[in-house]
Formats: sequence, C-alpha cells, structure tokens
Amino acid sequence: MASKSTKPQSYELIKQLVSFDTTSRHSNLKLIEFVHDYLSDLGVESQLVHDKTEKKANLYATLGPKDKAGFMLSGHTDVVPVDGQPWDTDPFHAIESAGKLYGRGTADMKSFLAIALALTPEFLKRNPHVPIHLAFSYDEEVGCIGVRRLIEMLKNQAVRPYACIVGEPTKMKPVRAHKGQKRMHCTVHGLESHSALPDRGVNAVEAAAEVIAFLKTMARQIRDNGPYDPAFDPPYTTVHTGIVQGGTALNIVPKECSFEFEFRYLPNEDPEILFQEVLDFANNNVIPEMTTISEKSGFHWQELTSIPSLSIEEDADLSQLTKSLTGANQTETVSFGTEAGLFQIASIPTIVCGPGDIEQAHKPNEFISLEQVWEGEAFIRRLMDHITS
Repeated sequence: MASKSTKPQSYELIKQLVSFDTTSRHSNLKLIEFVHDYLSDLGVESQLVHDKTEKKANLYATLGPKDKAGFMLSGHTDVVPVDGQPWDTDPFHAIESAGKLYGRGTADMKSFLAIALALTPEFLKRNPHVPIHLAFSYDEEVGCIGVRRLIEMLKNQAVRPYACIVGEPTKMKPVRAHKGQKRMHCTVHGLESHSALPDRGVNAVEAAAEVIAFLKTMARQIRDNGPYDPAFDPPYTTVHTGIVQGGTALNIVPKECSFEFEFRYLPNEDPEILFQEVLDFANNNVIPEMTTISEKSGFHWQELTSIPSLSIEEDADLSQLTKSLTGANQTETVSFGTEAGLFQIASIPTIVCGPGDIEQAHKPNEFISLEQVWEGEAFIRRLMDHITS
C-alpha cells in the first residue's frame, strides 16, 4: 500500500464521480460515458444496458479474460436528492477537510466505484487468468430498478460472474444478510357528499384510516410476538406508513385518499403473506360497508418497489473469503436493502462490503473518511492477490 502521507489512489476519481449530478430523477449518462471512455483508454470494452428512455444506462465491463467467470464488483451510480438539505459546501464538488471527503455520494457509493476504477490499471498489468467484472447500475435509490435490466442481460451471457461483492457502505465489514422491502401505494375511492349528510357519502379518508390502523396493529403484533432474528436491528419485520393524502375541505366527505406503506421483512419471511393480511382486512372489514353506499367505491393497490432480502450462510465460501480479505472475525447483517438480493435470486452468490458508513448516507454534508478509502483500496488489492495468486 502507498504511504498514507499521499492521497489514496482513487482520490481524484472520487471527486470526478461526485461532480456528476446523478440524482435519480436525472440522467446518469454523463457519468457512464466518462467511465466508458476511461475504461476504453485502458483497452477495456464496456456494455451499456439502457432504460426505455435511453436517458439512463447500466455499465458492464470485464477486466481480463472474457471466457471465464470471475468476481463482480457492483455498485449504483445514482444518488438521493439534496433538495432542502442544509449543506455547508457544494454537494457536487467534493471537498476534503480533516481527513474526510464531503460530497453527495462519497459514502453512498461513488467511492467504491472510484476505487474499482482506480485499481483497474494495476489489475490489468497483472495479466490475470481470472477476470473482475464491473457492474455499475442506475436507479438503485428508487427501488433497485436499473440493475434488473443488467441482470437480464447477464442471464443471456455465455459466461456469468461466479460471485459478486456489492460495495454499499458497511465500514468494510462483510454483510451476509439484509432485510427485504415491499413498498405499496393504495388509492381509496369513495363518494363525495355534504358533510352534513355523511351517511350519503363514502369517506375515503376514514376508510384509509381503518387500514392504516390495521397496519399499525400488525406492526405492534410483530414487535411483541415475532418472529425474531437477533442478528438484525430491530430483530423483527417492521411495518410503516409514511405518506397519507386526502380530502379537499372539511365540509366535504372526501371521495379519494391515498397512502403509502412498506414492509421491511426478515429474510425468512414472505412479504406476500403479510400483504395478503392487509387485503383480507380491507375486503372483509372495510369494503362491505363502503359498497352499500356506492358499488364503485373500494381500494386500488399498486406495488411501488420490491427489493428481495439477502441471506447467505456464515460458513459459505464467499463469506469465508470476504472475512479473510477484510480481517473480520464474522459477518454482519443490516436492515437496509441493496441490489444484492436480486443478484442472489439470479444465482450469483453475493455479499455486501464497501467503504464508508451508512449513517452518513442520504444526509446533508455526507462524507467518507480517507481512512475508509484506504481500507477499500487495500481490500480490492487483496482480492486481486487472491485472484492472481
């Protein structure tokens, strides 16, 4: 490893990647084109997998032989918005202060991408017999959307990665499991009437409130009765309602209301069973009264995102290897979701391990410590040693 009196090898690339405003609502193509050109200058071809609008793209590249399966280093290029956050500096201009790099995406998760790119020339010089695959996705922050197209592309490849490391910020600790997430939007259709004659209308807000109260009851029951997995914090599946909108005036029985809720579930739980409980409650306890007034009233359910959980065994080969590369005695679990579960479903064993602290993600003045960048670079070098030894 280079002396820590100098900058990490990936330092300038981190700053470069942060300078691209890849907030999920924007295109990520300028960053992807930069990475494509960077790799092309090193003699590495990249495959781009665009979205339907052609305004966003995943990038997939193989360092080393293309006819062999290798390790995939995976990360997302998009970041969350900075709107309304009290930043002390320009969030898209990385600034170093007191051993930390500040900027949107420094922790989540452009530093990992920069490390992989910065060490690419070093890996290529080793003339490896086993490749490293780079997989950079779009729209992870809004439901792990983009990586699904990349995975579909991989399914048709003659050679696929045999293992994957997703570099989300874990303070360089290997994470073998995380919760899954199912997010739902519900629109309640009622019937307007004057509030002096509420019996002639169907109050959509009140109907929504009944279901929301049921969701809270579910949350309490799971909290108090389990099932539990002490490896997680909190050690149970959580149920949460985050958005409610409805009504136009106090003297009008509201005809429409919408709300959004989510399940963050343990790896051994089925979110469809949980959602079915909500459907059964609405169908059996709320809708019958609504339809006595208006047959057109009811609920419309829409899945916003579904992110599968991740779970591999502590003694799995990938767990053991990642522990040896990081020096960790054991793997960990987290409650936030990642793209790792989607790779696992696609039969690519996956673990999560990357520089930075998730506690800094999505916040104003997001940062990564240079110490974490050094550790991330050392980790990738040890992976390269493992592949080329």
